[in-house]
Amino acid sequence: MEIRVNFNEKLSKLNDEIIKMGVLVEEALDKAMDSLINLDEDLANQVIAEDEFVNNLEINIEDHCILLIAREQPVASDLRYLVTALKISTQLERMGDHAVHIAKGTIRLKSNNGTDSIPLFGMQEMAGRVKSMLQRVLTAYVQCDAEEAKNIALLDAEVDRIHDEVIREVFSKFMSTSNDQQKATTLLFIDRFLERFGDHITNICEWIVYSVTGEHVELD
Repeated sequence: MEIRVNFNEKLSKLNDEIIKMGVLVEEALDKAMDSLINLDEDLANQVIAEDEFVNNLEINIEDHCILLIAREQPVASDLRYLVTALKISTQLERMGDHAVHIAKGTIRLKSNNGTDSIPLFGMQEMAGRVKSMLQRVLTAYVQCDAEEAKNIALLDAEVDRIHDEVIREVFSKFMSTSNDQQKATTLLFIDRFLERFGDHITNICEWIVYSVTGEHVELD
């Protein structure tokens, strides 16, 4: 019994690291979107610099999982949980990269557009939706809630719908001049990075289902 209690304490510490990484990614998304809305180059550079913290946490989580697998020889359900933690850290790291790409898009737009505001169409709504999905999916992981994971994955369809609408609106608004086309290209990339947030969260949902049930599913 004491061995199991000790293992559960180590899993709890691992969960804390996953949640911390998720919070950092959420903050990176918030800052990246704020930098975009306000064309704030300083804030965009802050997002880029702070990505190192997300990357370091991914390494820590990987090391933590590998040590637990090697030393604790977990049973099947615990092993699935640890594999899922590894997969989640990878997905979170990629989301952090997408926040960095949004920040870099801000810098390009500021360079090409000065201080003039740029319409973002539905991108702020997309960011809000993926942020909510991220918060929910981290809770679903900690609580081993496969049904909640499936429900969260369904929300990605709305993110995809907004993504498609943004594409149409960008093409309609920004295709008349060379400068407009540069703006359009940057905005389309940002739109794609936001859409990818939803895809990575869906991937996390699939791994949560695997962790709980042992079944590989496709939720997209």
